[in-house]
Amino acid sequence: MAQDPRFALVAGEASGDLLAGLLLGGLRQRWPALQAVGIGGSRMGEQGFEAWWPSDKLAVRGYVEVLRHYREIVGIRDRLRQRLLDGPRPAAFIGVDAPDFNLDLEARLRAEGVKTVQFVCPSIWAWRPERVTKIRASADHVLCIFPFEPDLLAAHGIAATYVGHPLAAVIPTVPDRAAARAALDLPPDAPVVALLPGSRASEIEHLAARFLAAAGRMLAQRSDLWFVLPAVPALRAAIDRHVAAAGLGPRLRVLAGQSHAALAACDATLIASGTATLEAALFKRPMVIAYHMNLLSWWLMRRQRLQPWVGLPNILCGEFVVPERLQGDATPETLARDTLAWLDDPQRTARVAERFTHLHDTLRRDTARLATDAIEKVLSA
Repeated sequence: MAQDPRFALVAGEASGDLLAGLLLGGLRQRWPALQAVGIGGSRMGEQGFEAWWPSDKLAVRGYVEVLRHYREIVGIRDRLRQRLLDGPRPAAFIGVDAPDFNLDLEARLRAEGVKTVQFVCPSIWAWRPERVTKIRASADHVLCIFPFEPDLLAAHGIAATYVGHPLAAVIPTVPDRAAARAALDLPPDAPVVALLPGSRASEIEHLAARFLAAAGRMLAQRSDLWFVLPAVPALRAAIDRHVAAAGLGPRLRVLAGQSHAALAACDATLIASGTATLEAALFKRPMVIAYHMNLLSWWLMRRQRLQPWVGLPNILCGEFVVPERLQGDATPETLARDTLAWLDDPQRTARVAERFTHLHDTLRRDTARLATDAIEKVLSA
């Protein structure tokens, strides 16, 4: 094994970039002079990662949306594979989430003798269980962020390690709401709602106007409300157009990123289904989970669901602890009503915070060290 190994990583969208950045921090503690190249974002760049393509190139969800970008995405994958094989070859390829992109790439690299690790198990327990066959062909090892996943994979002959969720070690058990509000220049005692319509262009297209219309309805009923909306820099122009049309005025603060500050500061959040919902749970914030997409994509995805829930907090708790409003149910009226219901029921809010505290304890591990230990064993095998 090389003293200063070279790793290739691919992380899609903002959540993958965040996870990969945390992982790279652990890898660099073990191998201070390592090299890391591939596809990533700013969090990975902070750890010395050399991005050949930005992670937002892969930030596409939904069958129809993927088809629109298919040729570009496949072209990037083919060029990346060839560049890695032409050398110098990496000691290991680490795919961070983005399974539709990474598993095919891992399978081809593995066939050429490159060791492969998948960080974040595809949610075969929630939908598309047939992907377990592809995982077995693609990954030498899977780093799992949920405790039940290694046994599930082992039943299919796939080596895996539970490493916990890296965000559970980063997000404090008791977030400092007052400090977050001060940092964002928000009133210390006014009710605050965080609007998180997503980090993909298609999510902004389908959800931003709905969330902002819901905010307008909430403000009409509660004039003391404030709103914060973290914006991914690459999507800021599109978000600003929706904000201008909504006409919410100074009661809405659009932030440059800072989603964690927004979640720490808020009393409740209206949030797109995805990794951000788990972050909201780790901040112990009540939420309304929403999603809307192209109708054909929705029809195809709904047919492949294995569980009644789509939101990670509900899946991990095994029940509807927070509302989910999907597709036709994600109307501004419904989203406003459900969000205000959290603000009007402090006892219900306290109960869900207690559930999320237990979930936080379950997911908190020394993820960087456990993942690095597992990767070192793969390199030594």
